[in-house]
Amino acid sequence: MNFLKRVLGSSPKQEIVSIPSGSLYLLRSRNSVKASSECIFKDAVALIRRTTTEFNYQIVVQRAWEEGEEQLEEEGDEDSFDEYTFLIDEALHFRRSKNNEGLTIFAWEDLSGDPGDLCEFLCDESVDYAVIDDFMRVALHCQYERKYSKSSKLATQDELDQFKYEGPTASPPSPKILSRRSSVITPLTPVTPQRKTRDSSFSTPVSETKAPVPATPGQVVYLQLASKDVVSVFGSDKAELHLFDAATGVFNLQDEEVTATVNDLGNWKYWLTICGKTKDWLGFAIMQEINPVFNYDHLSFIFNHYTADGSASSWLLHFANADVMEHFQEILMRALWESLNQASWLKTAADEREYVLDAFNAMSLDDKIEEDEEEDEFLDAQEGADTERYDADEDFEDEQGNEKFTGEGGGKNSQLAVGYKHDRSFVVRGNKIGVFKHTPSNNLEFSTTIENLRTPQGKSFSPSKVMLHIEDSSMILQDPNKQNSLFNMDLEYGKIVDEWKFDESMPITSFTPSKKFSQMTSEPTFVGISEKSLFRVDPRLSGDKVVNSELQTYTTKTAFTSVATTEMGHLAVASAKGDIRLYDRLGIRAKTQIPALGEPIVGLDVSADGHWILGTCKTYLLLIDATIREGKNAGKVGFERSFGKDSKPRPKCLQLSPEHVAQMQSETKQGLSFTQGHFNTGVNSKETTIVSSSGPYVITWNMKQVLKGDKIAYTIKRYSDRVAADNFKFGSDKNVIVALPDDVGMVSKQSFRKPTRESIATPVKIYRG
Repeated sequence: MNFLKRVLGSSPKQEIVSIPSGSLYLLRSRNSVKASSECIFKDAVALIRRTTTEFNYQIVVQRAWEEGEEQLEEEGDEDSFDEYTFLIDEALHFRRSKNNEGLTIFAWEDLSGDPGDLCEFLCDESVDYAVIDDFMRVALHCQYERKYSKSSKLATQDELDQFKYEGPTASPPSPKILSRRSSVITPLTPVTPQRKTRDSSFSTPVSETKAPVPATPGQVVYLQLASKDVVSVFGSDKAELHLFDAATGVFNLQDEEVTATVNDLGNWKYWLTICGKTKDWLGFAIMQEINPVFNYDHLSFIFNHYTADGSASSWLLHFANADVMEHFQEILMRALWESLNQASWLKTAADEREYVLDAFNAMSLDDKIEEDEEEDEFLDAQEGADTERYDADEDFEDEQGNEKFTGEGGGKNSQLAVGYKHDRSFVVRGNKIGVFKHTPSNNLEFSTTIENLRTPQGKSFSPSKVMLHIEDSSMILQDPNKQNSLFNMDLEYGKIVDEWKFDESMPITSFTPSKKFSQMTSEPTFVGISEKSLFRVDPRLSGDKVVNSELQTYTTKTAFTSVATTEMGHLAVASAKGDIRLYDRLGIRAKTQIPALGEPIVGLDVSADGHWILGTCKTYLLLIDATIREGKNAGKVGFERSFGKDSKPRPKCLQLSPEHVAQMQSETKQGLSFTQGHFNTGVNSKETTIVSSSGPYVITWNMKQVLKGDKIAYTIKRYSDRVAADNFKFGSDKNVIVALPDDVGMVSKQSFRKPTRESIATPVKIYRG
């Protein structure tokens, strides 16, 4: 290849070794209905590069362009794809061979395609043999480091040779030998292979072979439960037991018959045991972190199990029929609900028990919420609209470095406030606030720093909550050590000018604008809540700033945690108990009370029109349709009228797939803990997307896909550090502002990816603009 080529791709600093010229082919399995061989890139470069996760590497195959060819391609096909990446893992079965002409071929399993699909990189005859040997040697070292999470410098040749794969290409079993029963549950969540995303993706089918596949040592930990510890047994059911294999993306059969038993240990503690005829498999406490998902389409219950070191594995129980599964679901959810609420499930009203069970059922097509035609057309239009290209993120530094955000009292980024009136974002870092402009190219540009936040008495503090106010000209802040006060900062001068004190018996837990878009106006009042009160705050009042005529106080401890308002000023208030109250105005009783599922609600958002409520819990988000569908109040929302006794809204639990959670936690050793979820928002615009984060992952949900029953209606983006806060840019769902502990940036939603082994395992950084 003597002509000049220009290679697009990664920085040379990440690259370890490369093969400068060759061709990439996809060889499909013999059962595929498509052609057996397809040339992906006629001219390509193959390289191995580091990821930002230690001991993890990628094979990257990049298209090579002839001079001028790239420009023609860009003018013709906007969807052209120039790079395929594959996380280097022993599951790829990476190997080297030669064809009939003596040319070297590197081959590996295409884990994102059909079983048996194979990627082959045919090296050009001009490639030096020393380069080929280096490529193979580096691939062995990379597999060693990923498997053992340590450097391969001291690895022996025998230890490296274990990764040399010389077996035949795996091919899927013939449909003729599949048992009738196994074919019923295959696949669990089908994934259509897409040519543009070659990174290894989860397909989550149950293994089509009925022969048990031994679990990996260390994944199965049975904690013995002494009979003396059991107060009572809620019940038990028989099922098949399957274990998820992240390398192949399937649930492998472990035992053809196990007994799953829910035990009551007293003091609101419960235990699940799963035992076979010859082996005890699992024993562990029942808690929300197991991430329970029931799927009636496939008669399956999927859950996560954790070892002492934080490693997670994903398991599946497959039941013989719906009656058995329904019984198991009821006893498990009873235990889970009682452990969270510390109250008797059986003493709860039957409709509330049904509400809880419905919420945790997997979203299926017969359970979708019907959209009206107008909303459906709007969502279609939004989905088809032109979107911005991906823009590089900005660092939380000015061009002179990070000195303004380090040193004594510097702290870490903790809070994010996105401006509505002006294109500004504000990031709290200890006792400082960084101010950033939103540029026309959808980047963040550092503007200034508000230094050394102090009360009017001169005491320095780091805000725990912030809210923009009065046309984004001021900011309301709360000192976590002084919850009976709020502070008003004049943003023009960068100085706190007022302290508003409240009754000692009413420490403020949260506050929000009087209406959804009040911060765009000169409206001086806003809404606050304490643990058992909600009220309007009017800074113009002398003395106590609470408007007495708009104060609602409960005698019992309601444990309010979060509050949000609609465009009309209707209010939603959530609690640590997990229930949500809806009000049409302050000072009166709630029109609607939505029952608790168990987990505390730590964040709340509502759509501008009041039709949708979004509650954030630790391990899931709760999406609730607040529209009354039946009776004389049909078409109204629960803020205005009460729901009928038998027509309470059915919530949707936005959960991550257990196998994705298992992969995330195996990578980060962190459990799920969502930051407050947000709808995209803007004047005269519909809510179409939801964003939240957990650990280093930012997740967006497509509402249209959620409502249509798509079980994987989310995309993710992994960062190199924990995400402190995130929210949409005002007026659009195309850009998300992300604050890490030491960085902040605006990212295009287009840069988010479907959850795959590659996207989960490979973090990105917020790069300096």
